[in-house]
Amino acid sequence: MKEILESIIKNLVSNPEAVQINEMQGQTAIVYEVKVAEEDMGKVIGRQGRVAQAIRTIVKAIASKEQKRVTIEFI
Repeated sequence: MKEILESIIKNLVSNPEAVQINEMQGQTAIVYEVKVAEEDMGKVIGRQGRVAQAIRTIVKAIASKEQKRVTIEFI
């Protein structure tokens, strides 16, 4: 899942080297913290958060096939 999330975000931003994704395993869920360059944050969030919501939807659909819960935080 982390690889898919990373490839989606790296294709959105203009500075893919600055993308950092931290994975934290919890008892019931997995939390991904996504850090991008400050000038790319708008591209990742999108207008009214639509791009960020689409990314969350894709990753949650993948996670549901594996019976896992996923949270994505954009930092």
